[in-house]
Amino acid sequence: MDTLYSYFEQGGIIMYILLFLNVLGFSVMIYKFISIYIFKRKSDEYIDKLIKQLSLNGEKVSISRAKDHIEKDMLELESGLGIIKSIASIAPLLGLLGTVIGVLLSFKQISKVGLDDPSIFAGGISMALITTIAGLIVAIPHYIGYNFLISILDRFEAKLKSEVGDRL
Repeated sequence: MDTLYSYFEQGGIIMYILLFLNVLGFSVMIYKFISIYIFKRKSDEYIDKLIKQLSLNGEKVSISRAKDHIEKDMLELESGLGIIKSIASIAPLLGLLGTVIGVLLSFKQISKVGLDDPSIFAGGISMALITTIAGLIVAIPHYIGYNFLISILDRFEAKLKSEVGDRL
């Protein structure tokens, strides 16, 4: 029975790169979920503070100016999501790179010893398949997580703009 470590060994360096990207991406996602949750819990305070800050001279605050500030603050909340998006894009490419390397190694073995013993080139084919699978396993949840976080932020931004408009 194969262990997780043996799969990593068969997949080579690509597997360790994918593991690093996976840990990095999930760390950023968890951090972003927490940041958004905290910001959402304090949204009433945020709106009050924003209106107060924009009306320092006792003037009426323009809705467009308030919405501009909300957009700027939402961009700050979105920072870091590019890492998740990049991991979702790069992981399948790394899996494909591992596939190409594995097939290349298999062909090198075939050219050295011929096709008499299939076990000689099976290691390269194994690497090819394992890295492809690993690349997809890393990419899919990051792609879903990125889209989910973006949709949360978009809905939240619309809600904040609506609430600011109602209060002004």
